[in-house]
Amino acid sequence: MPHRYFTDEIGAGRAALTGSDAHHLADVMRAKVGDEVTLCGPDSLEYCGTVTSITPGRVEFTVSEGYPSGAEPNVEVTLFAGYPKQGKLEEIIRHSVELGVSHVVPFFSRYCVAAPKKEDAKNERYNRIAAEAAKQCGRGILPDVAMPLPDFAAVCKAFAGYDSVLFFYECGGVPLRQVLSDSVNPPRRIAVVTGSEGGFAPEEAALAAQHGAVTVGLGPRILRCETAPLAVLSAVMTLTGNLE
Repeated sequence: MPHRYFTDEIGAGRAALTGSDAHHLADVMRAKVGDEVTLCGPDSLEYCGTVTSITPGRVEFTVSEGYPSGAEPNVEVTLFAGYPKQGKLEEIIRHSVELGVSHVVPFFSRYCVAAPKKEDAKNERYNRIAAEAAKQCGRGILPDVAMPLPDFAAVCKAFAGYDSVLFFYECGGVPLRQVLSDSVNPPRRIAVVTGSEGGFAPEEAALAAQHGAVTVGLGPRILRCETAPLAVLSAVMTLTGNLE
C-alpha cells in the first residue's frame, strides 16, 4: 500500500509536501523520483501522487484526478469527550479517529477529575496523534482536535448546527438504535457527548436536554470514560452502515 500524506498544496495536477512529511518521505522512506504515494487534500479527495522532484524540505508530485476516499463514513461525527485524567485522552483520540470520527472536542465539566494545564502544548500533541492515526488507518481527511471547552454550558452552546445530538448518560436514556432508526431522513452531522470519570451532574443532563440533545443509554453496565466513546462510535458507525 502506498504511503499516505496530507497536504494543502495540491491542485492543477500538481502537489507538494513540506516540513516533517517531506523529511519523512525523502530521508526516512528514501523516496526517489517516480515513486508513488497517496495524497489527501483539503477537498477530502485522495490522489495518486508521483514524485517529480526532491529538494531539502520539499517533495513535489504530479497527481492523478482526485477520487472520494473509500475509508470515509457517510456521516460526520463530532465527539465531545469529558476530559479524563492520566493521558487517557490520547487513547480516546487515536481510536476515535480509527473508528471514523471527524472532530474531537474535549471539555471540562463539574465532575471532571482533570484540570486545565498547558493545554496549548497538549493540543499540538493531540492533533499529531490524530494525524498519525488517520495515516495509519487510511482516512481520507485529517480529523482535528479542538482546544478544550471550559465547562458544560459551552458544550451545550456548540450543539447548534448538528442534525442529531446524542448525550450519553450513565443514568440511562432511550436506546441508540431507536434514535438512529429514521431511514427517510437519517442524520448526517452527529454530535456524541460522553463524560469523564465522574460522569455528569443531574443539572448538566437537564441542560443538555434543554439544548436539544437526546439522552441515550448504553445498557446496564457503567463503562469507563475511555471505553464509552469507543462503544458509542462503534455503535453509531454500525447503525449508519459504516462498519459493513
